Amino acid sequence: MAIIVDDSTKLVVQGITGYQGSYHSKAMMDFGTKVVAGTSPGKAGEKVNNIPVFDSVSEAIETTGANTSCMFVPAPFCKDAALEAIDAGIRTLVVVTEHLPVLDAIHFVSVARSRGITVIGPNCPGIASPGKAKVGILPNNIFKKGNIGVVSKSGTLTYEIVNSITEHGLGQSTCVGIGGDRVSGTSFIDILERFEADNQTKQIVLVGEIGGTAEEEAAEYIKENIDKPVVAYIAGRTAPPGKRMGHAGAIIARGRGTAESKIRALEAAGVKVAKIPTDVPELLT
Repeated sequence: MAIIVDDSTKLVVQGITGYQGSYHSKAMMDFGTKVVAGTSPGKAGEKVNNIPVFDSVSEAIETTGANTSCMFVPAPFCKDAALEAIDAGIRTLVVVTEHLPVLDAIHFVSVARSRGITVIGPNCPGIASPGKAKVGILPNNIFKKGNIGVVSKSGTLTYEIVNSITEHGLGQSTCVGIGGDRVSGTSFIDILERFEADNQTKQIVLVGEIGGTAEEEAAEYIKENIDKPVVAYIAGRTAPPGKRMGHAGAIIARGRGTAESKIRALEAAGVKVAKIPTDVPELLT
């Protein structure tokens, strides 16, 4: 069955006439995604990769029935573009854009939640259900259809671990990169809940990092609500104190959010925790 994106996904790419929008719209089509429209104000009537371009998301929805948006819109304009998609009726919004102002992210994520709209990101690689659809910038060639659900804060670690799972002959149901910003549209718990209810997903891989308390909260949720086996990896075990990490959410405050505290919480919830990313496939049963 997969989660969030599947055969029913009809994608509009906001910012399709830019280099990233153009490049990744073709990659998503090559993966099998139904990319039905793009938007770029003032460029209606053009085509990119034979995909029709509209001035607005509402026009794209009215003409093509698009239900999902992937945003390649620069950070200063991202909030307005997200609100446009939300107001137009998009049901799933994948925000690849990084360096968003925190207040902008809080604004559109709050509006989306109030309307029951799923937001993946911002600052995320996107989501992929092998054999069905991909929305975002994840590499096409690392995936294999299977029954392992993957949820991760880190784009690069997502690629490395998914590729390792595939090289071991296993495959993925859906892989979700939720992003590493302090404000995220979707949490570990949101995705764990969906994987638990998904018939295709038989095992779950959670990839976290130092900073914040999302992994500890996920551990509590797993302990109480998840019956499927969970394997985890926490990045930052050897991060030196005071070192600035790449993700905005990777902030350790008052001793909370350390790798040790997250690993301890996950193991107490019955989760197998890998020491290095390539150990993950070995821990999957």
